[in-house]
Amino acid sequence: MSKPKVALYWCSSCGGCEESVVDLAQDILPVTSAVDIIFWPVAMDFKYSDIEVLQDGEIAATLINGAIRMDEQEHIAKLLRKKSQLIIAHGSCAHLGGVVGLANFYKREDVLGEAFKEVPTVKNPKGILPQVKTEEAGRELELPALHDTVKTLDQVVQVDYYIPGCPPPPELIKNAFAAILENKLPPKGTVLAEKKALCDSCSRKESKPDKIKLSKFKRLYEVEWDPEKCFLEEGIICLGPSTRDGCGERCIKANFPCRGCFGPTDEVLDQGAKSLSYLASLIDSDDEEEVKKIIDSIPDMAGLFYRYSLASSILRGNINRGTK
Repeated sequence: MSKPKVALYWCSSCGGCEESVVDLAQDILPVTSAVDIIFWPVAMDFKYSDIEVLQDGEIAATLINGAIRMDEQEHIAKLLRKKSQLIIAHGSCAHLGGVVGLANFYKREDVLGEAFKEVPTVKNPKGILPQVKTEEAGRELELPALHDTVKTLDQVVQVDYYIPGCPPPPELIKNAFAAILENKLPPKGTVLAEKKALCDSCSRKESKPDKIKLSKFKRLYEVEWDPEKCFLEEGIICLGPSTRDGCGERCIKANFPCRGCFGPTDEVLDQGAKSLSYLASLIDSDDEEEVKKIIDSIPDMAGLFYRYSLASSILRGNINRGTK
């Protein structure tokens, strides 16, 4: 009996999600013995033609990590969707847009200019930017085009399931493979993690008082915090109240506040707005000037509240863009 075919693909991301599969360690052995990995460009030599010749739906499941920023990524995502029974958004960038989605606050030209002209370590006296087509030695060469905006995977193709995290814990990936192989998957559209917010299981929740009132939001270097206390009680911004549980408290156990990489719970429409709402409720003042001063103690609010979810948020970014 033939094994179910599985594919993995990498779009715009840091590569951490690819490593999260390797982080399965010995647990990857039962997976690789139970499936036939027919496409994983980062690990093995595969060609796009290997996918093109497959029958539609021949791949049992494809894990795609990374946001969609280039036309090549969109093309391959659509090809894999056609050839796969299941598409799983693997990690924060595919799920929510991720850190790369913060580029939606800027125009494409500004992003390219910063990377190829403004960075101090770059020497580019002619100000040359990447081109889609160029001629070299009498031949025309073509590169993938950079889109105007970063998109989540489900803004390009239909996604069946989501594995959250930056990167996802190996346990979630193992559970996803097990659910596929045992045909025990939940309803389509499900995020394969806990339903409640991180605060529900936080090891510091017992130290959180019933009511918190703050006169300043502190950055980590501004205070010597107690590793047993709730971060919010100490005035340190933690996104646990607006973030889905299931990460195993990786940041909290490393004495670092939640950054929000698991995205919102099912009941939350916009993670950034939810974060802003609960933090506003902690401000201990009714004086307009004092409230402004307290808010000003939060640097880069957009980058903080939408670090992982801008592309999937109501905002999407503050630039009026075309369809690409």
